[in-house]
Amino acid sequence: MNLELSGKRVLVTGGTQGVGQAVVKQLLAEGARVVTAARHPGSDLSDALFVPADLSTGEGCDALVSAIRHSLGSVDIIIHVLGGSSSPGGGFAALGDEHWQRELDLNLLPAVRLDRALLPDMLERGAGVIVHVTSIQGRLPLPEATTAYAAAKAALSTYSKSLSKEVSPQGVRVVRVSPGWIETEASIALAERLAQEAGTDYEGGKRIIMNSLGGIPLGRPAKPSEVADLIAFLASPRAASITGSEFVIDGGTIPTT
Repeated sequence: MNLELSGKRVLVTGGTQGVGQAVVKQLLAEGARVVTAARHPGSDLSDALFVPADLSTGEGCDALVSAIRHSLGSVDIIIHVLGGSSSPGGGFAALGDEHWQRELDLNLLPAVRLDRALLPDMLERGAGVIVHVTSIQGRLPLPEATTAYAAAKAALSTYSKSLSKEVSPQGVRVVRVSPGWIETEASIALAERLAQEAGTDYEGGKRIIMNSLGGIPLGRPAKPSEVADLIAFLASPRAASITGSEFVIDGGTIPTT
């Protein structure tokens, strides 16, 4: 399917690894002009403009916006993939103010800041797309380990819905993609560590993670390329009538609709 993305100017945050890297590769293959940012460069992104920036800070977001103004002028599509968690396990009592702030700084505020800077150009043109990558953790948190991350992603989802109601009448679509467990480099490393601790193999480590989620009916995590395919479609003119919606890609993990 021709997604009609050739020549489109696209910002992908967190585009040097995992899902973000898969999105960048997919968009480049579709002929888009892509800029991405992270603290450290990744690999196989030679055709994308890379901006070294810590987007968890206001200064990093400002640096990225300045680079976009200099190289592309503006963007037609913003895809916020950046996210993650480094908070400790142990439930609510293990989370201090610094953990809560770090989750918000990484999972919510970069999208808010970059939208605020780049969205006005879209509104002036009367066209644009914003994709916010949230998480099923916003609806299915794991109290032992993901409370702060889940709350930050839930905040991103609520912000995204509110933004869609505000700007869709002016021609800018805003959609959410909510993945479950994805087999990224980080999740592979986690499964291998759990497997070693449990005295099993990698498949056994994967099973430990799936059981912690209450099971994945599909029997496996999603691949980064599968999530990227969904994001690319939603960002394309092929999805021109879709806005304000959340698309779950979790292999059936969430047991209700």
